Amino acid sequence: MIKILMNILRRMPMWLHVFATRISQPKFNAGVSALVFDEAGRVLLFKHTYRKYEWGIPGGSLEYREQPAEAIVREFYEETNMKIEVKKLLKVSSAKEFPHLGITYLCEITDGEFKPSHEISEMKYFHLSELPIMLTAEKELIQWAAKEIN
Repeated sequence: MIKILMNILRRMPMWLHVFATRISQPKFNAGVSALVFDEAGRVLLFKHTYRKYEWGIPGGSLEYREQPAEAIVREFYEETNMKIEVKKLLKVSSAKEFPHLGITYLCEITDGEFKPSHEISEMKYFHLSELPIMLTAEKELIQWAAKEIN
Protein backbone atom coordinates (compact mmCIF):
# COMPACT_ATOMS: atom_id res chain seq x y z
CA MET A 1 0.00 0.00 0.00
CA ILE A 2 2.82 2.41 0.89
CA LYS A 3 4.52 1.75 -2.46
CA ILE A 4 1.31 2.64 -4.31
CA LEU A 5 0.92 5.90 -2.35
CA MET A 6 4.58 6.82 -2.91
CA ASN A 7 4.19 6.15 -6.64
CA ILE A 8 1.09 8.37 -6.81
CA LEU A 9 2.86 11.16 -4.90
CA ARG A 10 5.87 11.01 -7.24
CA ARG A 11 3.63 11.50 -10.29
CA MET A 12 1.97 14.65 -8.93
CA PRO A 13 3.01 18.06 -10.29
CA MET A 14 5.61 19.97 -8.26
CA TRP A 15 3.15 22.64 -7.11
CA LEU A 16 1.03 19.89 -5.55
CA HIS A 17 4.09 18.53 -3.71
CA VAL A 18 4.74 21.99 -2.24
CA PHE A 19 1.06 22.44 -1.34
CA ALA A 20 0.86 19.02 0.34
CA THR A 21 4.02 19.77 2.32
CA ARG A 22 2.66 23.09 3.51
CA ILE A 23 -0.66 21.71 4.74
CA SER A 24 0.66 18.45 6.20
CA GLN A 25 3.68 19.68 8.14
CA PRO A 26 4.10 22.12 11.02
CA LYS A 27 4.34 25.85 10.30
CA PHE A 28 8.12 25.56 10.47
CA ASN A 29 10.17 22.40 10.26
CA ALA A 30 13.80 21.39 10.41
CA GLY A 31 15.50 18.79 8.30
CA VAL A 32 18.93 17.22 8.13
CA SER A 33 20.92 16.04 5.15
CA ALA A 34 24.17 14.16 4.58
CA LEU A 35 26.72 14.80 1.90
CA VAL A 36 28.92 11.77 1.34
CA PHE A 37 31.78 12.00 -1.15
CA ASP A 38 33.95 9.09 -2.26
CA GLU A 39 37.71 9.13 -2.90
CA ALA A 40 37.11 10.21 -6.52
CA GLY A 41 35.10 13.25 -5.39
CA ARG A 42 31.76 11.79 -6.48
CA VAL A 43 28.69 12.53 -4.36
CA LEU A 44 26.27 9.92 -3.04
CA LEU A 45 22.63 10.40 -4.02
CA PHE A 46 19.50 8.46 -3.16
CA LYS A 47 16.73 7.56 -5.59
CA HIS A 48 13.58 8.49 -3.66
CA THR A 49 10.36 6.58 -4.33
CA TYR A 50 8.06 9.53 -3.60
CA ARG A 51 9.72 12.58 -5.20
CA LYS A 52 8.92 14.19 -8.50
CA TYR A 53 12.67 14.54 -9.11
CA GLU A 54 13.69 11.12 -7.83
CA TRP A 55 17.42 11.62 -7.20
CA GLY A 56 18.47 13.69 -4.23
CA ILE A 57 20.63 14.17 -1.18
CA PRO A 58 20.13 11.74 1.72
CA GLY A 59 18.16 13.31 4.52
CA GLY A 60 15.01 13.61 6.57
CA SER A 61 13.22 15.42 9.36
CA LEU A 62 14.13 15.85 12.98
CA GLU A 63 11.96 14.17 15.56
CA TYR A 64 10.86 15.98 18.69
CA ARG A 65 13.81 16.56 21.07
CA GLU A 66 16.26 14.88 18.69
CA GLN A 67 19.68 16.41 18.08
CA PRO A 68 20.39 17.14 14.38
CA ALA A 69 23.55 15.00 14.15
CA GLU A 70 21.67 12.07 15.70
CA ALA A 71 18.78 12.62 13.28
CA ILE A 72 20.89 12.26 10.14
CA VAL A 73 22.52 9.10 11.45
CA ARG A 74 19.07 7.67 12.25
CA GLU A 75 17.52 8.73 8.93
CA PHE A 76 20.39 7.30 6.88
CA TYR A 77 20.17 3.99 8.71
CA GLU A 78 16.36 3.77 8.44
CA GLU A 79 16.49 4.42 4.71
CA THR A 80 19.51 2.25 3.77
CA ASN A 81 20.44 -0.12 6.62
CA MET A 82 23.88 1.56 6.60
CA LYS A 83 25.71 3.42 9.36
CA ILE A 84 27.36 6.79 8.88
CA GLU A 85 29.60 9.00 10.95
CA VAL A 86 29.13 12.76 11.01
CA LYS A 87 32.46 14.39 10.15
CA LYS A 88 31.56 18.07 10.03
CA LEU A 89 28.67 20.52 10.06
CA LEU A 90 28.68 22.07 6.58
CA LYS A 91 25.74 24.44 6.46
CA VAL A 92 22.60 25.65 8.21
CA SER A 93 20.21 27.52 5.96
CA SER A 94 16.62 28.63 5.68
CA ALA A 95 14.75 27.61 2.54
CA LYS A 96 13.40 30.27 0.20
CA GLU A 97 10.39 28.25 -0.96
CA PHE A 98 8.77 27.38 2.37
CA PRO A 99 9.41 27.63 6.15
CA HIS A 100 12.17 25.06 6.51
CA LEU A 101 15.54 25.04 8.21
CA GLY A 102 18.09 22.73 6.57
CA ILE A 103 21.11 21.37 8.43
CA THR A 104 23.72 19.68 6.24
CA TYR A 105 26.56 17.49 7.44
CA LEU A 106 29.61 16.01 5.74
CA CYS A 107 29.38 12.29 6.52
CA GLU A 108 31.19 9.04 5.87
CA ILE A 109 29.71 5.54 5.55
CA THR A 110 31.17 3.31 8.26
CA ASP A 111 29.22 0.05 8.09
CA GLY A 112 26.42 -1.91 6.48
CA GLU A 113 25.17 -3.02 3.11
CA PHE A 114 22.52 -1.10 1.18
CA LYS A 115 19.02 -2.44 1.59
CA PRO A 116 16.19 -0.66 -0.29
CA SER A 117 13.36 0.78 1.81
CA HIS A 118 9.89 2.10 1.04
CA GLU A 119 11.48 5.56 0.68
CA ILE A 120 14.77 4.76 -1.10
CA SER A 121 15.03 2.32 -3.99
CA GLU A 122 18.64 2.91 -5.00
CA MET A 123 21.80 4.79 -4.10
CA LYS A 124 24.61 5.78 -6.42
CA TYR A 125 27.70 7.98 -6.59
CA PHE A 126 27.69 10.70 -9.26
CA HIS A 127 30.46 12.87 -10.67
CA LEU A 128 29.69 16.53 -9.99
CA SER A 129 29.62 17.21 -13.73
CA GLU A 130 27.09 14.42 -14.30
CA LEU A 131 24.43 15.03 -11.65
CA PRO A 132 20.97 13.72 -12.60
CA ILE A 133 17.82 15.82 -12.82
CA MET A 134 17.19 16.90 -9.24
CA LEU A 135 16.12 19.87 -7.15
CA THR A 136 18.15 22.96 -8.06
CA ALA A 137 18.72 23.84 -4.40
CA GLU A 138 20.27 20.42 -3.78
CA LYS A 139 22.52 20.71 -6.85
CA GLU A 140 23.69 24.12 -5.68
CA LEU A 141 24.36 22.76 -2.19
CA ILE A 142 26.47 19.91 -3.61
CA GLN A 143 28.51 22.29 -5.78
CA TRP A 144 29.03 24.69 -2.86
CA ALA A 145 30.04 21.90 -0.47
CA ALA A 146 32.49 20.36 -2.94
CA LYS A 147 34.34 23.69 -3.11
CA GLU A 148 34.24 24.15 0.70
CA ILE A 149 35.75 20.78 1.57
CA ASN A 150 38.55 20.91 -1.01
